[in-house]
Amino acid sequence: MLGRRDQKVRVLQALERAVVQFRTRKELWPLRVPAEPLLLDEIIRHTLGHEASRFDPLTLRSRSLLHFTWDDDTTWELWVIALANGIKLYCDSDPEESRVLASGRRDSEIETDRLFLDLLAESAGEHFGIAMAGGAPQKVRSSITDHELLTEFFVNLFEVAGVEDSVREGASSDFRGDVEAWLERAMPRSNRRPRHSL
Repeated sequence: MLGRRDQKVRVLQALERAVVQFRTRKELWPLRVPAEPLLLDEIIRHTLGHEASRFDPLTLRSRSLLHFTWDDDTTWELWVIALANGIKLYCDSDPEESRVLASGRRDSEIETDRLFLDLLAESAGEHFGIAMAGGAPQKVRSSITDHELLTEFFVNLFEVAGVEDSVREGASSDFRGDVEAWLERAMPRSNRRPRHSL
């Protein structure tokens, strides 16, 4: 157990050093981003050497924002690491890798969680070097309790990504209503964990 804790501390310290190189852009301020998504496996391998294979990047997670599952059991998760220096790291994981996408200060005058989600949706991930592939997920879990925020996030994400047909109800002209109906199916009440409200 002590060894695992030491590994985690070393990786978190390496991340603190790495985020110093992140830069902001006018449209992303106050968030800062790496030149391209920072691969957590590379940081872990460089920091832990031969111990890296026994270290799970998800043990760095302080909380999960969103978790998607598709019919083929493919998954994607958006999650946060809280560093000791007051920086939050926004990360994502799929079956192949975990990446650091952006950073924001916990004491920022702007609510960085909400801003990150807005920017992620309005660019379908492009602002952060990722892209949405395929249609809407079949299952969603989230620690976000603001239903309006979630609905708005998915409306924007699906429109920008061009996957409206994967949630549209027949010839419906009310896309927001279609998204609300899809969200009721994809995220049953039992998956709405009241842990974090933006």
